[in-house]
Amino acid sequence: MRTQPVPLRERAAVHLRKRPTRARVRTTRAGLLGAAVALAVLTACGTEHLVPVPDDMPPGAGAPLPAIDLDAPGRSAIQLHDWAAEQSSSTGIQITALEAYGYAAAVMGRSKPECGIRWTTLAGIASVESQHGSHGGSHLADDGTVSPPIRGLALDGSPGRARILDAGSTDADPIYVRAMGPFQFIPETWQRWGVDANGDGKSDPDNIDDASLTAARYLCAMGGDLTAAPGWQQALMTYNQSTSYMNTVRYRAAAYSVGRRV
Repeated sequence: MRTQPVPLRERAAVHLRKRPTRARVRTTRAGLLGAAVALAVLTACGTEHLVPVPDDMPPGAGAPLPAIDLDAPGRSAIQLHDWAAEQSSSTGIQITALEAYGYAAAVMGRSKPECGIRWTTLAGIASVESQHGSHGGSHLADDGTVSPPIRGLALDGSPGRARILDAGSTDADPIYVRAMGPFQFIPETWQRWGVDANGDGKSDPDNIDDASLTAARYLCAMGGDLTAAPGWQQALMTYNQSTSYMNTVRYRAAAYSVGRRV
């Protein structure tokens, strides 16, 4: 999304894991051994039925989308509610977010079928960027609006960050841009690619419908054919010039494709 060698944006999202609750055990030798055996049994029971995450590149398509009226008035994505509710139960992604990813993929399937972008890729990106619009305590409303708005760190040239001045700002009185919304667009990129996907008459980077379709358009433009590894990798590397980022998105998208949580 930026001219090389500047990375797309400074990612502020952090994938958090809860620490497991520690069971109280006796400190005798037998007690410790019993606890170890019990832990091994519980671990096996909790993982033996999980579907392995595929190594596919690009990640799989996931559950197929039902046919909907892409031009229905208002928030057309809501037609995917039942489909999204089913995927939400297995992936842990909020229904509204899944509706947005599915709708964006469906729109691109009609407007640019040669791209073949899948909802799983959009879900993988949004997971890394903002935990599907929930980073930092933000909340995703039923209309797709993320509040409070998610903003990245100031791109002020600090170590590991690009230096990008806001429009109209000067070196003498600098105001640095911040990535915006659940897909963490920088303002310049949003101005060029941003679209209205929920029918409210405006393109809003803090709305997950608008952000999902904007991301899908951008990725298709940058990668061409996203059903093949070269195009998918090129699209992701353009979105963020980091191999580790691309691999993390691929893993999460692949997990979602088989109904796994990440």
